[in-house]
Amino acid sequence: MDTGIIDMHVHSNASDGTFSPDALMEEAKRAGLSAMALTDHDTMDGTAPAQEAAEKLGIEFIPGVELSTDYLGCEVHVLGYYVSKDDPKLKSMMEQFRDFRSSRNDRMVESLQQEGFSITMEELKKRAPDSILSRAHVAKYLVETGQAPDISFVFANYIGEGCRCYIQRPMISPIDAVNLIRGAGGICVLAHPVMYKLPEDDLHRMIQEMKDAGMCGIEAIYSENTAGDEKRFRELTASYGLIVTGGSDFHGANKPDIKLGVGKGDLHIPYRILEELKGVRG
Repeated sequence: MDTGIIDMHVHSNASDGTFSPDALMEEAKRAGLSAMALTDHDTMDGTAPAQEAAEKLGIEFIPGVELSTDYLGCEVHVLGYYVSKDDPKLKSMMEQFRDFRSSRNDRMVESLQQEGFSITMEELKKRAPDSILSRAHVAKYLVETGQAPDISFVFANYIGEGCRCYIQRPMISPIDAVNLIRGAGGICVLAHPVMYKLPEDDLHRMIQEMKDAGMCGIEAIYSENTAGDEKRFRELTASYGLIVTGGSDFHGANKPDIKLGVGKGDLHIPYRILEELKGVRG
């Protein structure tokens, strides 16, 4: 039975989004979502307030997380749904990532200063006092202060992966992420494969390894996909006997062209996808 549209990839200001968890649920209500997963980067700090707000608003809430991993030098993200935020192994890993993020921001700002930018941690914190600071906040600051033309320019030339102000962070493998999520009672999905610049053979090898470890789906419906991309990834997902999933990757003002539930306007994620995921969960 059709029970509306959902969004399975959403970020709050507990990571690099701009909406608080409770405000995010209010936005989900306005967008007409029947269900939503909160999938902040390497943290589940927003789960409790989002869950409470969802219950009041009558929205089905899925506790989730997006783990950052490395595969053959490529940053790969793994989504976990129905994850217990109190699982000791997962909690320990997320705490390690959080501690590193703080020192990483300091080093990134210092590197940008050496490039001639006027930027300090104090100014960043002043502009985003209730947020976990990320590269998106750094880029936004440089644009708002007239030091860069747009956010994509900052990432492409200074703080994106491989750029001179990029600070590599410690990462686990996608297989480790699948094992952590499953160990915390969750189910696993490969996030936005369109974003990975892996050779085709390596992509297939990674998917097979992740499936063998217990991954159940691939995010084939995604805001940055072209129609051709979605067709390709739907076929890829089917070839491995996995579930097609979807999400907008909503970040609020940090990705202003992406709207909750509809992405860039043509995203459609039916509720039956969530039903399939529930079926795998058992």
